[in-house]
Amino acid sequence: MSATFNRRHFIGAGAAAAAMPLLSRQAGAQAAWPSRQIRMVCSYPAGGQTDLLARAFGEYIGRQTGQTVVIENKTGASGAIGTADVARAEPDGHTILCSISTTYVMNRVTMKNPGYDMDRDLTLVSVVPGAGLPLVASTKSGVRTLDDFVAFARKNGKVNFGTYSAGSAPHMTINELNKQYGLNIEPIHYRGEAPMWTGLAEGTLDAAMGSYTAAQSVLQSDRGVAFAVHSKKVGAMPDVKTLPEQGATSKFFTVSGFTGWALPKATPQGIVDRLAQLCVAANSDPKVKEVLSTFVLEPALGFKDSNALYQRELPVWIDAAQALGLAPV
Repeated sequence: MSATFNRRHFIGAGAAAAAMPLLSRQAGAQAAWPSRQIRMVCSYPAGGQTDLLARAFGEYIGRQTGQTVVIENKTGASGAIGTADVARAEPDGHTILCSISTTYVMNRVTMKNPGYDMDRDLTLVSVVPGAGLPLVASTKSGVRTLDDFVAFARKNGKVNFGTYSAGSAPHMTINELNKQYGLNIEPIHYRGEAPMWTGLAEGTLDAAMGSYTAAQSVLQSDRGVAFAVHSKKVGAMPDVKTLPEQGATSKFFTVSGFTGWALPKATPQGIVDRLAQLCVAANSDPKVKEVLSTFVLEPALGFKDSNALYQRELPVWIDAAQALGLAPV
């Protein structure tokens, strides 16, 4: 019995010893990332939604990995400058992009040469699906629903509708509403949401569309009334119906956009998966939850779900963007 036990013990111990180099190599490979400071490039300015998401998730990733995550705001050209920088970086997981769907989707339509090719140069890792964007009419218009707005637009012949940039989701929304209802809504493009909402508050605009958080300046002052929400309902405004719920039929009203993280294309899949896992795990972090709540955003998705959303929404965004007839610059 003793001899049998010793022989079996010896064989088992030998097998375990033989496996140790392989296990050590696997553990070493997993532990190799990150091996130094991580640079997270945020392609939009400090203080905005994208920046705050980058900082909250970056702080969590830093705590979990034991490496500092430095946020670098590299802005300009609708996120293309920072994105091109990441696309050229060493594919070792130490340079991460944080940007929005405009960068990942729209720039291929609106720019002749953004300096990167999303499908060839980058791997999408994880995304935070966008929130529903409220459509807000000036209080004096008397608009309360989409039908009211359509009637208002028809009666007045032309209405001014604010967007936060040409080629943005509000711009495409205006175009799709014009097509379905035969309206003549004129987009007024601003450089960002703040001046757009100021325009509505001052009476320059008949309506505008943007984020729920930024719209509070006019909603709380009773200078504007939300009459619809693009694509998905906002929990803080449960009585405001989406455009599809009110009869708008464009496929564009089914997409929501996103903020997401990407790595250079040749980054090993093991690193991609690990970063995606960290982004999902960050959903339970108090600071991350606070930022998501502030901007009424959904939790970050894993690698497979993120790329499924991207592939599902990509053709719809492109079709709606091309329908604007904007010449690439």
